[in-house]
Amino acid sequence: MGDQGHLDLTVQDVLQAAIPFALPLRRRFRGLDVREGMLIKGPSGWGEFAPFDDYSDVAAGRWLTSAIEAAFGQWPTPVRSEIQVNAIIPAVDASDAAGLTREAVLDRGCRTIKVKVGSPVLGDDEARVATVRDVLDTVLGKGAGAIRIDANAAWDVPTAARALRRLAAYDLEYVEQPCRTRDELRELRGMVDVRFAADEVIRTSDTPVTSVADIADVAVLKPATLGGVAVTLARAQELNVPVVISGSLDSSVGLETALAAAAAMPELPFASGLGTGALFAADLTAPLLPEGGTLPVRRTGPELPDLLAARDRLTDERAAYWRSRLVAAWSSRQEP
Repeated sequence: MGDQGHLDLTVQDVLQAAIPFALPLRRRFRGLDVREGMLIKGPSGWGEFAPFDDYSDVAAGRWLTSAIEAAFGQWPTPVRSEIQVNAIIPAVDASDAAGLTREAVLDRGCRTIKVKVGSPVLGDDEARVATVRDVLDTVLGKGAGAIRIDANAAWDVPTAARALRRLAAYDLEYVEQPCRTRDELRELRGMVDVRFAADEVIRTSDTPVTSVADIADVAVLKPATLGGVAVTLARAQELNVPVVISGSLDSSVGLETALAAAAAMPELPFASGLGTGALFAADLTAPLLPEGGTLPVRRTGPELPDLLAARDRLTDERAAYWRSRLVAAWSSRQEP
């Protein structure tokens, strides 16, 4: 993206352009019932600053850099106008998983389903994954459709090995971040016959990660967490493994940053992880929901009534929290 690192901005400029928001979710996801953040308005459009509460100030600083890039910089020219995406199934029970999968396939045209795993009881994960496979086989045909699972680093090595030996029976496209550390991933990779994707080891690192080939077959890149579109494209080139562009439970305004990155990628061998719009009960603009399994590459902004409603859902205390979070992120921000 453009040279946002040299923009003559102060933290006060950014604060004055920022509006906090809160959006309810349809189901609990990542431990959240409400997604909070800030929109930042600039001459190029709107950027979204929404680091999760457990992110360090350095990691939040990268998210702020991404928002500033979106609001004040320039995105690269897209090479495609629509992006194939996966649908996502939260850690729900098997009956809910069945309904959500049917909706994703029949109503949204998605043929790739990402399933959250890492439940305390392995049987719950297996029931969820088995149900998704059954729906895909029934609706699309035996063996059709792809299942990818995401453990969000919930497992230790023995637990992950036991889980993956059972879950591999459901024809997995890959498992995303089964364990937390690089050493654990390296050890586990030699124990199971499943393709690995790296996520947390990339996006939560306080220093740039330029290699994952020793621990993973795929890199999941989330532009908001890396510092924006330009950084994401550069990182994809450095990593030298296939890349999946993914969102970060963004609003439909924030999701446009990830879409811009996916649209500019020279190659997209896998469906992008951008089908999270269906998780929101309310949004800031017309929600980005898959049609025919794809999302359009677009650049919009919030609708004023939706933005005001989202702003007013926040308590004064939470609004103050987001202002202080932005200031702390600014102080820790490292130019890409």
